This record gives sequence, C-alpha cells and structure tokens, in this order.
Amino acid sequence: MKKHKAGFVNIIGNPNVGKSTLMNAFVGEKLSIITSKAQTTRHRILGIVNGDDFQMILSDTPGIIKPAYEMQTAMMDFVKSAFEDADVLLYMVEIGEKGLKDEAFFNKIKNSAIPVLLLLNKIDTSEQTVLEAQVQYWQELLPNAEIHPISALQNFNVKEVFERIVELLPEAPPYYPKDQLTDKPERFFVNETIREKILMHYKKEIPYAVEVETEEFFEDEDIIRIRSVIMVERDTQKGIIIGHKGSALKRVGVEARKDLEKFFAKQVHIELFVKVNKNWRSNTNQLKRFGYNK
Repeated sequence: MKKHKAGFVNIIGNPNVGKSTLMNAFVGEKLSIITSKAQTTRHRILGIVNGDDFQMILSDTPGIIKPAYEMQTAMMDFVKSAFEDADVLLYMVEIGEKGLKDEAFFNKIKNSAIPVLLLLNKIDTSEQTVLEAQVQYWQELLPNAEIHPISALQNFNVKEVFERIVELLPEAPPYYPKDQLTDKPERFFVNETIREKILMHYKKEIPYAVEVETEEFFEDEDIIRIRSVIMVERDTQKGIIIGHKGSALKRVGVEARKDLEKFFAKQVHIELFVKVNKNWRSNTNQLKRFGYNK
C-alpha cells in the first residue's frame, strides 16, 4: 500500500503571468478570478486537490508588485506567507520576462531549500528558438530550479507538471477533509465573482477602488438569495458603477448571477447596492474587516 502524501504548493510570480489560470486548471474549478488587468488576485486562495494517496494544497497569491498604499502592502504579506509554509514552490514566468519586481523575493527563490519548479508560461505565443533561449536564460539564473515550459491557457504540459508535483510532495496525512475544495467560504466567491465583472467592465481607477462585501447569503433547497454591497472610495465612483438609470450595475449583477449559478449548481437571486467607504484602501481597520490584515 502506498504511503499518503500531502503538502502546500505555492504559486508566485509577477502580475498577469497566468497563476490563476493554472490554479483553476489543476483544481478543475474556477476558484481564482481571471482578467487581463494587474492585481486581479488580492488574497491568498487555497485550492485543494485530492487523490487516493495524496492531497495537494495549491495556493494562488497576488502578483508581486512594489506597494503604493496599505492594501497593496497587505497583499504582499500574503505572498510572504506563501514562502513560509511551501513544500513545493511554483515560480511562474512568461516568455520575455527577466525576473521578479521585488529583488528580496527573487533571492528567496534563488536560495530556496525546497523544490522550485519554474513554469515558463504562454509558450503557445512563442517560436521555438525564442523558447530555447529563454530556457537557457532561466537555467543560468536559477540553477536550483526545474524548468517546465507550459501553456496554462491551452493546457499544454499542465498534466505533466501536476504529476511531477505529486512526486515531490512529502509523506503526510491530509491537512483538510478529503471532500473539501478550498479554505474560503461561499461569500468570498460571491464577492470575487462580482469584483471580476467590475474588473472586466470598468476602466482606469474604478476596479482598484472597489471592494465587495456580501451581507446576506441564504440558501434554500431550490435557490440562493444574495445581497452584496459594492464599496467605492468616492461619490463620483458610485455614479460610474451604477451607470445611466442603473444599467451598468444591472449588467454586473446579471453576469455575476450566471457565473454563480454555474459555481453553486443552483438558481441564484442577487441584489447589488453601492456605498461610499472613503479611503478604505489605506484604512487599517477597513482592511482588517475585508480580510487583508490579520
């Protein structure tokens, strides 16, 4: 009989390298929201994959940036925590990238005592000669890392990387119940789904000034009833979120409802409201309330 393996597999990298796409591909569910905008992922999200003799606890973290305000500092704290408990580290880069935006994080990877898999993503957009040059570049820069060219979006080489991670997991009993998919509650995924639609449909500063809080989540046998509040920092932003006669807010609600019905496999009724919460991104108490500071 095989011994059981279990461990934390933490994914880090610069913004927009495809970390969330890979996480969702491994888990087989959409746990992390995905958009083309930087800073889409704000929290550390766990996705749990179970096999008969293993449990892989994947961790998607915010893209590494130089913080400009308090919320971004809290986001980088989530990345720091990913170094502390990792059994396997996935460092994700894309073709043409030269290194992390934070030198201290990069040095941690360089000197890591745990297995490091460097995943060279988006190879479907590159020619073979460019790919070979990139592999050589990273081999010289990080001689301790295993390099795996992949396309998370096209699912190329993803299965092989998954199998390699399972090989590297330490022997351990499961950390979570075998039927558990994530460490986050239902309301978190409601908030993230709404925020994804805002990232997709609004420009400039609006998506970054927004936080979502689900005040009510009632689940009956046939339907889930949700009431969520979209927080913005200024009155002008509130008007933009709502749109002409409420049209923009209605679009967010309709698209979020469709995604949530797929996620929960049940009919969803959602009510959205918009409130001004001045300068919440720089307010320690507000950040704690939204789960950024412990």
